[in-house]
Amino acid sequence: MSSVVVVGSVNADLSARVARIPAPGETVLATGFARSPGGKGGNQAVGAARAGGADVAFVGAVGTDADGAWLADRLDAAGVDVATLTRVEGPSGQALISVDAAGENAIVVVPGANAAFTEVTPAQAVAIAHADVVLAQLETPLATVTQAARIARDHGVRFLLNAAPSQPLPPDLLALLDVLIVNEHEARDVARTDDLDEALTRLVAEVGTVVLTLGASGSRIVHRGQEPISVPARRVEAVDTTAAGDTYCGVLAAALARGASWEAAAEEASVASALTVTRPGAQDSIPTRAEVLAAL
Repeated sequence: MSSVVVVGSVNADLSARVARIPAPGETVLATGFARSPGGKGGNQAVGAARAGGADVAFVGAVGTDADGAWLADRLDAAGVDVATLTRVEGPSGQALISVDAAGENAIVVVPGANAAFTEVTPAQAVAIAHADVVLAQLETPLATVTQAARIARDHGVRFLLNAAPSQPLPPDLLALLDVLIVNEHEARDVARTDDLDEALTRLVAEVGTVVLTLGASGSRIVHRGQEPISVPARRVEAVDTTAAGDTYCGVLAAALARGASWEAAAEEASVASALTVTRPGAQDSIPTRAEVLAAL
């Protein structure tokens, strides 16, 4: 079976339902509260595992607190191999999330153990070297992401980076990427230009393949020297947009690992992402492959 390794963050999400996201200096009353597993890396790993057809392992760190054991258990229960998950002294990562009546959110991440994930261990390096696809994000130190990308490149493993939260990326990391996944805001940030078309041109020239996610407008796959592939989004009633982008990335990685075409992989990822926003929470909201196939 094909394999996906996700390198990244895992957090305990503390989510409050509110009528609207508070303005600076404003206090609002919540109508509900939930604690659930999250973090971009953890969400993407669960998305890949539930997509089926690939073994999924997670490379990252949790703390020595109770959240650390709970987060590892939840990943394991979702079918993610946590054998190379490391424990570091101190608290695990947390995210403080406000979700409004339209399903939009505002998120503050407290990195915790994710910030202490400063080096890929030998066991984690072996997992990366033997994967078919490696997927990473930017909620862990950039040096660690670059190290993982270099290991993947040295062993001929396809490396996908979801540049979120967005920041300018050093040329040495861009040179190691096979695929860059960004939304419109992230594309502009990474390319350091306010013009989206110019940003795509720059990024495709540097990376070769860019996947641009456009929310309700779907996604676009741009390969260097080829016509872009546009994939529409499914129209749904949004409840909570948390983890929508992460679901897209995880499902895309799993589909590519098992040999799906770009168009088929993006369509599956788009449907999974749409189903995710119809449910509250992060990892708890991610659909199974059976649910995605039924929607397809």
